[in-house]
Amino acid sequence: MDMKVAKNISTQRVIPKPCHYWLAGRCNRNPCRFLHEATPHTFTASCNVNAGYHSSRKRHSSSESEKPLPKRNSKTVLIRKSGDGGDRTPVAEASQKPSPIICKYWMDENCVYGDHCRYLHSWFYGDALSTLTKLQGHKKLVTGITLPVGSNKLYSGSTDGTLRTWDCHSGKCDNVMNLGAEVTSLISEGPWIFVGLPNIIKAWNLQTASQFTLDGPKGRILAMVVGKDTLLAGAEDGVISAWRVSSEPSSSFEMVASLHGHTKSVVCLTIGCRKMLYSGSMDQTIKVWNLDTFECTMTLHGHTGAVTSLICWDNFLLSGSSDCTIKIWAATEEGPLKVIYSQNVENVVIALNGMTDAEGKHILFCSCKDNSVRLYELPSFSERGRLFARREFGSIEIGSGGLFFTGDGTGLMTVWKWLEDPKLAGSS
Repeated sequence: MDMKVAKNISTQRVIPKPCHYWLAGRCNRNPCRFLHEATPHTFTASCNVNAGYHSSRKRHSSSESEKPLPKRNSKTVLIRKSGDGGDRTPVAEASQKPSPIICKYWMDENCVYGDHCRYLHSWFYGDALSTLTKLQGHKKLVTGITLPVGSNKLYSGSTDGTLRTWDCHSGKCDNVMNLGAEVTSLISEGPWIFVGLPNIIKAWNLQTASQFTLDGPKGRILAMVVGKDTLLAGAEDGVISAWRVSSEPSSSFEMVASLHGHTKSVVCLTIGCRKMLYSGSMDQTIKVWNLDTFECTMTLHGHTGAVTSLICWDNFLLSGSSDCTIKIWAATEEGPLKVIYSQNVENVVIALNGMTDAEGKHILFCSCKDNSVRLYELPSFSERGRLFARREFGSIEIGSGGLFFTGDGTGLMTVWKWLEDPKLAGSS
């Protein structure tokens, strides 16, 4: 054989080294002397690959800092045996379920792996969840969602400065009210809707169509709650303001107290556990207030970051924090509350809420800074699933009949439902 011809044949043989240009989806050599696992044009045509997508040494990741969760109902089995040859741990073949970390390339419709991707191609991961509808209209973070009792309207507020009204039957937006400032909190109580804005609270009575403006707080109203016929609002200056129904015909509310004690912004409020008011602050403390006297009865120290969310569940207080923990406090008849359990979370906790699923199991929702909501089954804290969004979830509201609502940083609201038959669950 001619040595020149032999040399040409040798250089055209494929060698076991990946082609850097093929991994980027732009190799134009045919034949190429480097390894091609498949024809790059196949992926380009079906998934619109961009040039900066791949790394030549590892598959893409949604977040390199995140660790995949243990797969629920995994078929991986570890069986430790003893014998003459020492301890051995045979491992059964693992199931090929996707990791519960959402694929960021799928979110942008650019994933080239399709069904073979190791990351999740769905907006949720779980065994008994379904998406009913998505409500689009807000342009920025949804900071509050409320469904007044006896009403067929859903209300939502956003940092885009609007309050939207949604028809629960059609899912359409009936009304948009431009408030001229960021909505930072939203609640309802009876016929009333309260909207927190910088330095003021707007109050609407749905039955009488009357409207009132409550002055007094300084800065953004970050949290509101109603208890013992009293509206309480936590503000950016660390003060909690309290209003009650006024006897004056010209006004329906009068300020009755200002609760001082926190040194930084009051971020969250809740009422329960012996009918007390609990407040969480950027100063890393939780304060307990008597609603009859408006006095602080105790200060709870346990978090090393801002206390971002509080809920009362039965006789327990649950707190979430920027220190990436959820703590459960025991509500005893006497003495101070104490932490009886602490759950580490992989990211900053934004909001907590809870409900029971179709089987009556207690489910805790935990919104985190990594654009996800973790669903924990209590009291074991086993993870039941995750919800995902393009930006962080700012609001979680519980409805009736197994419904719950989420709002995220893009302005999107989603209506979810627990399924009675988990086999009917599907991706969205």
